[in-house]
Amino acid sequence: MSWEGLVRPLYDKQHTCHLRYVEPKNVTRISEFFLLGLSEDTELQPLLFGLFLVMYLITLLGNLLITLAIISDPHLHTPMYFFLSNLSLTDMGFISTTVPKMLVNIQTQSKSITYASCLVQVSFFYLFGCLDSLILTVMAYDRFVAICHPLHYTIIMNPRLCGLLVLVAFFISLLDSQLHISMVSQLTFCTDVEIPHFFCDPPQLFNLACSDTSTNIILVYCIGAIFAGVPATGIFYSYTRIISSILKASSSSGRYKAFSTCASHLLVVCLFYGTGIGVYLSSVVSSSARRGSVASVMYTVVTPMLNPFIYSLRNRDIKKALQKFLRLHRVSKVGVYKNR
Repeated sequence: MSWEGLVRPLYDKQHTCHLRYVEPKNVTRISEFFLLGLSEDTELQPLLFGLFLVMYLITLLGNLLITLAIISDPHLHTPMYFFLSNLSLTDMGFISTTVPKMLVNIQTQSKSITYASCLVQVSFFYLFGCLDSLILTVMAYDRFVAICHPLHYTIIMNPRLCGLLVLVAFFISLLDSQLHISMVSQLTFCTDVEIPHFFCDPPQLFNLACSDTSTNIILVYCIGAIFAGVPATGIFYSYTRIISSILKASSSSGRYKAFSTCASHLLVVCLFYGTGIGVYLSSVVSSSARRGSVASVMYTVVTPMLNPFIYSLRNRDIKKALQKFLRLHRVSKVGVYKNR
């Protein structure tokens, strides 16, 4: 491949000379990337395929059951469970953005992903990731109103406001997604690019691009500070007020009941943001991109899988709704067989 007008800074042992940078011309746009995955060891591929297939199916089944149980039980048609059903749908979309492609590549022993598919993956990854964060923020606000303003809860958290909050969260996530996709689409790659990850991660793409990415990196940090920092701040503020209100409760039973309504959500928040921050810190401390990809499994795969268990195991209403839904489903199947 020929390069015209590309001059990189050269550093001689005797002296340093600063040369101007000229944008490359006539660079052929690449048609595909290569995802190296979590490991290149061929003996580990069947184990990875089975492990991630099981985790993926558990995530889909668990979140789908919670969603169907909430829809089928009229007693769960409340703001808290409305947001929980949306969180479950978002988790299913989030994990479906990355894992199926990895499973297909392992099964077909192929590492390629087309340029267009990579852009689509980046778009949906940030759409569902940001939506996950915003719905957790909305759920924190719901708990704040329920505990700090219980007498006005039904007035404030009316169905119209709940729907509006989810809709606004979706459009903000869509904006975040489009900002990232526009930055990635402007990158120039010089040759076949091997991504040391199991999905198209923009920071990895920035490192592999041969065009100037300093502006893109600054924008990524700014966008991350806004779209992740603001929701995290909102959650922190809500729980500061919630804890303060709980401590002022006169009875220990009242404090326990108030805390129990927030425990599952608080655990999910800690898991989501804790694993995300852990991945960021591991990438800063360690220069190994492969270790970063292994760490990212925590918030892209493990967290969506654990959310249904956290909410179902600690929530009696969800348990009863799930039992009722499964019982009705079993009865309906028996009725169909008898009619035959």
